Amino acid sequence: MTLVELTTPIPRDARLDGLPVAIVGAGPIGLAAAANLVERGIPFEVYEAGDAVADSVRTWGHTRLFSPWRHLIDPASRRLLEATGWAHPRDDGLPTGTELVDEYLLPLAALPQIAEHLVTGAEVIAISRDGVDRTRTASRETTPFLLRVAGPDGPYEVRARAVIDASGTYRTPNSLASSGLDPLGAEEARDLVTHALPDVLGSERDRFAGRRTVVVGAGHSAANTLLKLAELAETYPGTEATWVIRNPSAIRVSSSADDELPARASIGARVDRLVGEGRIRLVDRFETVRLRRDGDRVTLIGHRGDAVEELTADVIVNATGFRPDLALLREIRLDLDEVVEAPRRLAPLIDPNLHSCGTVRPHGFAELEHPEPGFFLAGMKSYGRAPTFLLATGYEQVRSIVAHLAGDHSAATSVELQLPATGVCSSSLTEDRSDGAPSCCGSASPSSCG
Repeated sequence: MTLVELTTPIPRDARLDGLPVAIVGAGPIGLAAAANLVERGIPFEVYEAGDAVADSVRTWGHTRLFSPWRHLIDPASRRLLEATGWAHPRDDGLPTGTELVDEYLLPLAALPQIAEHLVTGAEVIAISRDGVDRTRTASRETTPFLLRVAGPDGPYEVRARAVIDASGTYRTPNSLASSGLDPLGAEEARDLVTHALPDVLGSERDRFAGRRTVVVGAGHSAANTLLKLAELAETYPGTEATWVIRNPSAIRVSSSADDELPARASIGARVDRLVGEGRIRLVDRFETVRLRRDGDRVTLIGHRGDAVEELTADVIVNATGFRPDLALLREIRLDLDEVVEAPRRLAPLIDPNLHSCGTVRPHGFAELEHPEPGFFLAGMKSYGRAPTFLLATGYEQVRSIVAHLAGDHSAATSVELQLPATGVCSSSLTEDRSDGAPSCCGSASPSSCG
C-alpha cells in the first residue's frame, strides 16, 4: 500500500465552508504557506507570537546563513513579490538573518493579500476541535478546529477549516543535561545561561568580553559562537572559550569535501585550528548532570569517564539544539516517531543516522499527515529533533499541503526538490542525543546559520 493510498481527504461540510486555514507562525515557512494559499484563492489567517514577522529569525539576525539566496526564497512567494516589481537578491549571496527578514520576509508580509490576514502578538497556546476533545471520534473530521490565542488583551478563540503549524522549535531548546531533563540546579543559574548564537560581537559584547564562556553543543551553532569568541579575544584579553561536547569528536562540524556549501564546509577547519592553537579549550566526553551557582558565576558539573569534573564560567551558551513544543497539541491526534518526534511516515526519510540535509528526498502532505484530518506540522517543527531541515524542503512541504487542501491531488502528490549536497550535515544521534541536533543551512532555526 502506498503512502498516497493511506491519506485522508479533507472533508467538506457546511461547518467548515467559509472558515480559513489557520497558520501558526509567520516565519519563512508560515509566510510561504500563506503565499501558496493566496495563489489558490483559499482563505487563511496567520498567527505570529512575536510583535513582528520572523520574530525568531530576528533573534539570530546577526548571523550569516550558509545557504545562498537561490535556496532561501519560496517559489510562490517569489511570484507574488515579482508581480509588484520586487527585485530578487543576487542568487549566490549569503544573507544574514536580518537581511533575510528585511529583503525578503518583510516585503512578503507587507503584500496586501497577506498583510490583511496576519495577526502579530498572537501566540497560539492550544489547538483542539470545537467542542470535541481528542477522545471523541464521531463527526470529528467535519468539526472545525478551535485555536486558543493569547493576545495583548487576553486569550480568545478562533475557528479554522485546517491548521498548518509552522511555529518552529526556537523557543524550546534542548536541555544542557545529558539525560534530556533540565540539569539539577538549572533554575538558580538560569540568568547565567544564554540562548544559541548570542550576538557576541555586537549587542551582547559586554556579556562576553574579558569573561570565561562555556559553549555546550556539537553542532554549527556552537562552532559559530566559538569563532566569534576567539575573534573577541583578540581585542579583549581575558576572554576565554571552553567547548563542551559529549562525543569524542564534533562530527557535525567536521569539514567535508562533499559539501556544496563552502561557507559551512570551512567552519570545522577553522574551529579545529583554534583548538590546536590553544585558543579554544575542548572538553570532550562530558556528560552534564548539574549546575551550581557560585555568586555571579556558574559551575557545570558532570561525568567525564569515571571521574566527576567541574567547569566554571561567567556564562554558559546552550547550543544543544532544539525540540518541538507539543504542549499546545495535546488535544490533537498526532502520529509521531518515538525517537525524533517527527511525523511517523516522515521520520525514516530524515533520520540523521542515514541522511544529511541534501539526501532527504522530497516529501509532502502524504508524509506529514496525522490521524487528525486537516492538521499538519510543517517546517522545522515537522522534523522534530532531527537536524536535517532546509528551508527549501519546508517550501515544498507547504506547496504540497496547500495543493491537498485545494483538492488538487496531482499537484499534491508530485513533489520535486533540488537540494545541495551537504555531507557535513549528517550526525550520529545514537552516539550523542542530548548535545542537540542543530539544523542545517537555510533553515529558520539559528543552528542553520554560518
